[in-house]
Amino acid sequence: MPESQPPFSWQDLTLRFVTPFRVSYGATETRKAHWLRLADDAGWGEGTIPPYYGVAETDMIAYWQRMAARPLPLPDRVEDIPAWVGEDGPAPACAAIDLALHDRIAKLQGLPLYELLGLPQPPIMATSFTIGIDEPEQMAVQALAARAYPILKLKLGGDDDVACVAAVRAARPDARLYVDANAAWVPEQAVSNVRVMTEFGLELIEQPTAKADIEGMGYVQRHIDLPIVADESLQSLADVERLAEAGVRGINLKLMKVGGLGPGLRVLQRARELGMQIMLGCMIETAIGVTAVAHLAGMADWLDLDAPLLVANHPFTGVRYDEHGFIHMPERPGIGVVETEE
Repeated sequence: MPESQPPFSWQDLTLRFVTPFRVSYGATETRKAHWLRLADDAGWGEGTIPPYYGVAETDMIAYWQRMAARPLPLPDRVEDIPAWVGEDGPAPACAAIDLALHDRIAKLQGLPLYELLGLPQPPIMATSFTIGIDEPEQMAVQALAARAYPILKLKLGGDDDVACVAAVRAARPDARLYVDANAAWVPEQAVSNVRVMTEFGLELIEQPTAKADIEGMGYVQRHIDLPIVADESLQSLADVERLAEAGVRGINLKLMKVGGLGPGLRVLQRARELGMQIMLGCMIETAIGVTAVAHLAGMADWLDLDAPLLVANHPFTGVRYDEHGFIHMPERPGIGVVETEE
């Protein structure tokens, strides 16, 4: 490329929710995403993070500006990506470059991303479908409206969590249910809530305690039989060690919070070595990030990759969802994402 041409550029995208999205941190109708493009569209990445993670957009942009000003050739080997990306940027900003570089190399080799990484072919698996926090009756209405989806993930952390689970179970006796408290409970409260909720047939409990309270999460795990799955508490490889030592049985791997595919694979592989179960998750992000992480599905136990189902305006097309929420991978090289046709 000409020396004057920067190696990549980025732009903001505003994603609109089909319905307002509510979690324990609050409610919103939109989410800002960032689309990163290598020169000549050789590879695409994404850097998207919700406000409650405390990552400043100005810090992300400052990192991209520094990286775009470096006169370094793009790496042509996967093993050279970590050194090119570095470690001095916010995780979602690093993830955007990491994804774009992986996408480029896979396209150059004419391979889908999972094959480039030496991973199993992703199976056709169902994603969970998220039901946001609301009054019990409204959550039941949402659950019934999502009757085509076999797995529901219930966002809790409100005033009457047990009643919410009971209402959803009454509306959807057929559904597999996951519960996500988004760090809203203290350990004793979590144990009490879950013991009552188990009569409604739950499969797992995600992030019951505060992000920093890994010992508290381990306390909850020791007192209940269901898998506890760490989400906000998992943001680095070191966190995997701490979670395993505390006895937590599962992690929710999201590329945006760990810095991309390279760090994500190291987290996944170490968690497997420690006997932990793996959920692949996403933020409310575009099909770039969701499709990228879906390439790891051959090593996952659960998928929580429903962001495109919750967004009304789709800038990209990648993974395809059938009528029951089963994910089908695109048959294109690289991440496999293209712009959505009008």
